[in-house]
Amino acid sequence: MSFESLGLRAELLRAVSEKGYSEPTPIQRQAIPPILEGRDLMGGAQTGTGKTAGFTLPLLQRLMSSEKPGKGRRAIRALVLTPTRELAAQVGESVDIYGKHLPLKATVIFGGVKINPQIQKLRNGIDILVATPGRLLDHVGQNTVDLSRVEILVLDEADRMLDMGFIRDIRKVLALLPKHKQTLFFSATFSDEIKRLANELLNSPALIEVARRNTASELVNQVVHPVDRDRKRELLSFLVGSNNWKQVLVFNRTKHGANRLSEQLNTDGITAAAIHGNKSQGARTRALADFKSGKVRVLVATDIAARGLDINQLPHVVNYELPHVAEDYIHRIGRTGRAGNEGEAMSLVCVDELGLLRDIERLVKREIPKVVVDDFAPDLSIKPEPINRGRGRQQAAPRKPAGKKPAPARNSQRPAFKGRPNGGQGRSGNRARSSSQGAR
Repeated sequence: MSFESLGLRAELLRAVSEKGYSEPTPIQRQAIPPILEGRDLMGGAQTGTGKTAGFTLPLLQRLMSSEKPGKGRRAIRALVLTPTRELAAQVGESVDIYGKHLPLKATVIFGGVKINPQIQKLRNGIDILVATPGRLLDHVGQNTVDLSRVEILVLDEADRMLDMGFIRDIRKVLALLPKHKQTLFFSATFSDEIKRLANELLNSPALIEVARRNTASELVNQVVHPVDRDRKRELLSFLVGSNNWKQVLVFNRTKHGANRLSEQLNTDGITAAAIHGNKSQGARTRALADFKSGKVRVLVATDIAARGLDINQLPHVVNYELPHVAEDYIHRIGRTGRAGNEGEAMSLVCVDELGLLRDIERLVKREIPKVVVDDFAPDLSIKPEPINRGRGRQQAAPRKPAGKKPAPARNSQRPAFKGRPNGGQGRSGNRARSSSQGAR
């Protein structure tokens, strides 16, 4: 199937051709026709599937078909909501690329930057607005945005918006939109809360799902490297240096940890930068640009900052720390293995994280191979420390009943890494042996 067979207008086909694409991806083949028909849509797809073009192209065509842009101030007719600044910027770039031969105007608004330039663009009039929920509501509060004439609403990565606590903001925005509109709803995972929100928003939607729910890309080779907690940074430097990796995205759970790790890697002679919510938007943009250009070899990111990052042919993703929520593992490794390219996802796992690893393996319905890197075998005498999985304040432990002696402790064994034998050379090129064979 070609893009021409999907019924797209000549200006869009020209832009697609100039971008170098000749055949639509599966999600584009499935999503574009029902969107062009004006139907609501609920789409499930992994990252890197061409989802953004899958809704951007028909959105542009629908706007051109419904009303010709005239002179004077334009009304916002399409609203795209995204969870992060980076994703908003990427969607805005996609709108500019595919709409370059059309007389439509678009702008992107998100927090972390000055609001006055955004206000000026809104006052000049636009057809398409790409926004993060918080900054959009800032503009609503200042009466600088009018959403009363929106014809098309896109909720992109709705699951992440809910994870980030945007559900109230989303509902506030929905209350400002016309009742009759076309709604396009995209989510990588489908929790019960996501299903409830979709049921509220969508009217007899077309349902498309390119990948099975909560699955990792088959093009991503996954491996676990067991290692002691205090040797993770040393192992990461060894992997990057010995394999001469040029572009590695590393995930850390905390902002402070991301800063510290990037500083340590630079000390080791490996150029690195950190990207997280406390960084200014300018710093985040520079770090991403340096990473894409090759000036920086390692980009250390938190989950929120990395969500939506689109890096062409990213070869390596490293989970320096496993996420507390198993679904976030899917989003993390989805940064590689995109658009038909193979990728490699490594997780540096210490004994404290074995419970988190089991949660991930249950989610992906497979056991991830465990490969011990020579000279980095974990010390079996180290006991695990409990991980606080809560996002808020820890609750106090319940008091023991007065007058009762504590029960004697049971004999327990330290949790052990379990995995299929996987000796010899790993794909990452380092000398490795299966952890089931033990340290030599």
